[in-house]
Amino acid sequence: MMTGDAVSWDEEWAALKQKAADGGGMQLASADGGGWRGGSGDGSGNLKSTKSAWSGAGREVQGLRGDIKKALTKLEDGQQGLGAGASGVQSAAAQQEAYHSWKRYLDAMSGRCSALQKQLEKASDHLEKNDQAVRSSFDRLSDRYEDTPGVGGRRGEK
Repeated sequence: MMTGDAVSWDEEWAALKQKAADGGGMQLASADGGGWRGGSGDGSGNLKSTKSAWSGAGREVQGLRGDIKKALTKLEDGQQGLGAGASGVQSAAAQQEAYHSWKRYLDAMSGRCSALQKQLEKASDHLEKNDQAVRSSFDRLSDRYEDTPGVGGRRGEK
């Protein structure tokens, strides 16, 4: 606010309060999803995280891993009958190579799903434990600093 004109403290304070009321403060870019995967970007601050959301994501990843396992089983079943006798046939050799490539890929995807599921479950547990810790800390504060009785004493006291 350093212009050539002198501004009184009251005027500067009023301008700062107005700027704050207009939402001129700092905000995390991702607080409303605007910075990630097409959120509204309107600064509404709709970030919500719950244990059930993280647990649900973990179950979905587990389901995906199950689908990958089914695909691996079908892929392996399709390999039955292509034994060593087909090794001289070029198409059989190419098929074997494709099979091994897909098997490696699906095994890696299954492992990745497993690791992601564990991380999602861990995040879910941390959220719950953190919420419980915050609640407990406020409860301890309330226990330590019990409100004083209102004028006239407590009910039931004479």
